[in-house]
Amino acid sequence: MRRGRLFRWLAAGLVVAGAATVSGGAAGAVNADAMAFAQQAAGQRVIYSYPGLTPPQSLLARIRAGEAAGVIFFGENVSSLSQISGVVAQLRAAAAQSPSSQPLLLMTDQEGGQIRRLPGEPALSHKEIGQSADPATAATNAGRGAGQNLAGVDMNVNLAPVLDVFHAPGDLMDQYKRSFSANATTVGQLGANYVRAQQAVGVAATVKHFPGLGPANAADNTDTKPVTLNVSLSTLRSVHEAPYQPSIAAGAKLVMLSWAVYPALDSRPAGLSSVVVQQELRTRNGFTGVTISDALEAGALRDYGTTANRAVLAAQAGVDLILASARDVNQGDQAAQALANALADGTLDSGAFGDALARVNALRAGLT
Repeated sequence: MRRGRLFRWLAAGLVVAGAATVSGGAAGAVNADAMAFAQQAAGQRVIYSYPGLTPPQSLLARIRAGEAAGVIFFGENVSSLSQISGVVAQLRAAAAQSPSSQPLLLMTDQEGGQIRRLPGEPALSHKEIGQSADPATAATNAGRGAGQNLAGVDMNVNLAPVLDVFHAPGDLMDQYKRSFSANATTVGQLGANYVRAQQAVGVAATVKHFPGLGPANAADNTDTKPVTLNVSLSTLRSVHEAPYQPSIAAGAKLVMLSWAVYPALDSRPAGLSSVVVQQELRTRNGFTGVTISDALEAGALRDYGTTANRAVLAAQAGVDLILASARDVNQGDQAAQALANALADGTLDSGAFGDALARVNALRAGLT
């Protein structure tokens, strides 16, 4: 049975079973099996996070059950390379006990400069790369260094490089020197170099934040509040989306969506907009890989309800992986349960759900 048909069958079975009271027997078994499958499938679209240096038993249980796509690590989770390597080994051991044969997605933000969760490479920020004597080589070295650093502790996804085009001194991206250049073509070239070098050592690259946070002023931080970027459609496409084409051509595995609103495209934040995800990213820019949300707890989404509601809206828009990064396993559980329920009641199309899961599984299968 094709994956899309399987999900349609499961969703139909769940809706029918949910409409009646089933008390045992074959019908009850089918309902229980279908719900278990839905919960596992939903969990495999969620990236979990946790507080402190030790992953809690609740997270390990989710992983053993095959109900998590992966884990994101932050500075508070890392005391040394040897410590985080031990944690990764523990998570991989839990995954080996799960019904899933695919490796976990184990990720962090290792952009370079000030934005590093692990000690070591890449030392240069994106801005320093762009201003170096040989930016192309520096970008290649940074991508390779990031990949080797993550691979050294058995992580397999980096949430880098950043493709936001420099706008003005001291603005949001410039505060931490996260822009390669004010020239979109240069950003595209350097980003593609970073992507190729990083993925050559087995670590998947994530380009971000589509369709571009370059125009954001210093106070326009989507982590803390709703942000609207009033950029014309022509500028959005010719400047801020333009750097994605070279990285997509270079084979970038993931694209992270921005939480800003772009009125030229839609009235919703980009990561909740099917216009942005499906029309701009997939159709117009030809991206066929995995889409991932920015932090689900971001202040930019304060008008979009609970964790559950945000997760479902992002999935409806076409986001494949939901980033539950509040350092709270319960946040990931809420997102996963919401996806499972939405699949069950038909809020999420079962065929589209299956397609998203297929993309995530293809990514996981390609990583060691």
